[in-house]
Amino acid sequence: MGKRSVVVTGASTGIGAATARVLVQKGLRVFGSVRKAADGERLRSELGPDFEPLVFDVTDAAAVQAGAARVREALGGETLLGLVNNAGIAVGGPLLLLGLDELRRQFEVNVFGVVSVTQAFAPLLGADRSLRGGPGRIVNMSSVAGKLAAPFLAPYVASKHALEGLSQSLRRELLVYGIDLVIVGPGAVVTPIWDKAEEIDVARFAGSDFDAPLRKFVTNFVESGRKGLPAEDVGALVHHALTTPKPKTRYAILRNRMSRWLLPRLLPDRTLDGVLGKQLGLIR
Repeated sequence: MGKRSVVVTGASTGIGAATARVLVQKGLRVFGSVRKAADGERLRSELGPDFEPLVFDVTDAAAVQAGAARVREALGGETLLGLVNNAGIAVGGPLLLLGLDELRRQFEVNVFGVVSVTQAFAPLLGADRSLRGGPGRIVNMSSVAGKLAAPFLAPYVASKHALEGLSQSLRRELLVYGIDLVIVGPGAVVTPIWDKAEEIDVARFAGSDFDAPLRKFVTNFVESGRKGLPAEDVGALVHHALTTPKPKTRYAILRNRMSRWLLPRLLPDRTLDGVLGKQLGLIR
């Protein structure tokens, strides 16, 4: 058996690119999904021959299946070591003023896209018992938002809460194949997403009751994000989750763990409501 292989979705930038980089450095072969061929070629040039780009959008079922077929051929009858469901988007804004099409897009990528990719690659992880090698592992990239709910991120929060529940159920179903599933839930990570976040069109909500609180939230959100963890730290944790003999079912990774993770989960909901409400000016 040659180098073991891992599929990483959303590998163009950010956590996905950093994860691909770490896994290649650890001696694995990575098939990374990108939506643009140019991004795949850039990564292959950077990471070398152990990175193979797969061009597909996770919402395009036919393209996902084609990607799985290509990986199957490359594996030559062996199983995948892992699948990292990392691709995702974040939709934000006051929920009362968002269009349902925006919520549907959020779930198409962050939930249904994960299911589509998992269904396509599960045979290569060991659901196809004819393949050589032991069963692989799935890592689903959640977020602090999978357990905590910030205002103005309801679509994203809902999608990550859905992913958490879906992952718990699926992990138990996959016991029949010996395929494990691990959730990784990062907090703020330093990636180009914060440059995009700064460009959020808050003007569309100007004049609404949410105008000033939303602007304050975006400012705080971006400042916090730019002080987050290096994306490579998350990549290293993904490698651990894929390779350690007995992984936890869920890992949280973030700075200021006490104030941004432990304490908010311990506080009563009403208390946390009051803290956030006063901080953002939602309580007058």
